[in-house]
Amino acid sequence: MLFATAVFAMENVLDVSELNQDAVSLTQYFSVLEDSTAALTLADLQLPENSRRFQTNLSPSAALNYGYTTSAYWLRLALKNSSDKPIERMLEMTQPLLESLDFYYPTEHFGYQAIETGYSKPFANRPHKSRNFVFPILIPANSDYVVFLRFETPNSIIIPSHLWEPKAFYAHERGDYVIQSLYYGIMLAMVIINFLLYLNLKDINYLLFTLSVIFGVLSHICLSGIGSEFVFGDNPFLAKSGTGISVSLSFIMLLLFARRMLDTETLMPKLDNCIKFFIGMFLICVIFFIISFQTVAKFAALFQLTTTFLLLIIPLICALKGQRGAYFFLGTFATLSIFLVLRFLALFNVLSISPLFEYGTLIGQEVEVFMLSFALADRYKSIHLEKENAQQLLVENLKNSEHVLEMRVQERTTELEIANRKLKALSRTDGLTGIANRRNFDETLIEEWQRAKSSKQSLALMLLDVDWFKKYNDFYGHQMGDECLKAVAQILKDNLSHKGDLVARYGGEEFVFLMPETRSDEAFNVAQKICTTFQVLAMPHSVSDFGYVSVSIGVAVITPTENVTPHNLIQVADEALYLAKNQGRNRAILAMN
Repeated sequence: MLFATAVFAMENVLDVSELNQDAVSLTQYFSVLEDSTAALTLADLQLPENSRRFQTNLSPSAALNYGYTTSAYWLRLALKNSSDKPIERMLEMTQPLLESLDFYYPTEHFGYQAIETGYSKPFANRPHKSRNFVFPILIPANSDYVVFLRFETPNSIIIPSHLWEPKAFYAHERGDYVIQSLYYGIMLAMVIINFLLYLNLKDINYLLFTLSVIFGVLSHICLSGIGSEFVFGDNPFLAKSGTGISVSLSFIMLLLFARRMLDTETLMPKLDNCIKFFIGMFLICVIFFIISFQTVAKFAALFQLTTTFLLLIIPLICALKGQRGAYFFLGTFATLSIFLVLRFLALFNVLSISPLFEYGTLIGQEVEVFMLSFALADRYKSIHLEKENAQQLLVENLKNSEHVLEMRVQERTTELEIANRKLKALSRTDGLTGIANRRNFDETLIEEWQRAKSSKQSLALMLLDVDWFKKYNDFYGHQMGDECLKAVAQILKDNLSHKGDLVARYGGEEFVFLMPETRSDEAFNVAQKICTTFQVLAMPHSVSDFGYVSVSIGVAVITPTENVTPHNLIQVADEALYLAKNQGRNRAILAMN
């Protein structure tokens, strides 16, 4: 109590009972002590000579920012509850790359208790399971409350921190995960599309672009804490070095992609040698990230920043030379450079954290992916036009030639038409299961909706989800997971009962079943039949509550009118699916209109 009294006398105290906002930034309320020896304990901090070392009255910036350092840091936070009721709050540290983060909170009879977390500790140690570090706090009524945090990491120290009202925090957290999911969904779609184009066109540029996107996504998985929470679990090496390795590999693929797309070897031989040098240096960075992270961390960050400027200069020169594809690269890296420069300057404590710090790289990556996809599409269009022009010229030159040559031209035209049809079919078919993909479903839904609206007929939709599929993947492996999805797709195809019915893969382990001119009882019977089929087949699923692969189905039937849209049909089916899961899974639920 004497210690708390001394602290409250000298620090900026936050009275939680007087807050009228859902969240407050804690930076200005922290007192900070840098421990260059990394040897101080909580007991040492209570000595007067150490207590006076705390730096108080920090500027109200958005985050604590110390860049790369070998020191440990202690934070002291003085809270107060002047109300007659205990108040619960959530303390959030928005920096997943903290190797060690210890939280000390006072208890009534046992002094201070410690919670030891960080990516070097088991994820289960975290009091709140989240990609960031979150600590629930209960401040007793009419009390002064002092907590301590100690963190240490070889990664850059940039820590936005907030004190949240619980309901607001949970809403914020849900919104954050929605944003993350949208990002991964967009990136997954782009990877699949471009990889399928590579398989069909055999153009190495599509493969390099796909690999660049994959490594970019992997870097965000490590950087955002999603990896520790969902992907690789308790793996300190990947948490620490995964971002640097993935970013370096992404830059390598991006440089190779730009080199081929812009033809720098022919147009700019000197800059092409510079690109080769940077590719080699990034390979060295990858090796050093594996061997000695601290040796290469600062160098790699500066190197990435330099490469970003290089990737801005090269397309600028190409654009000035009139190269059409360079404009896409220029727009891409101009946008990406803004976010990367701000981030790298923040890493070295040159700039304070901007509001876009957390989501800026996501936006930059998505802009990059879309713009470079347009560049690939434009390149494909140019090649196609060149082929058409060459074909037209060939036809004109061969008008007076022998019949054999005319037949060869016709054969070549036919081959091109077949290739185009195959490409169109690939773009509307799911590469894994062989059934319709999301794009095919979206287009068919709009067509059937208009047809049902004109004929005033009902339109039924089933939204199906494989129960506990993530556990299945983790237990049996991704290859068996793929085989499971193929089997699910085949079962759904076998249950097609009308010519106009459509089965499609909606995303991940989700499927949709569209049934035009189908009543509620008919659609529900089909859904129950599907559930029964899975029960009879009893495909093994050891980590399922039922012991076999099962599905949950939400069924919705709507007669289209002016007041409803196809989105309403999907939403109602999704709500029925959610209800089926809540009622124990392995069942079908018919939404009631």
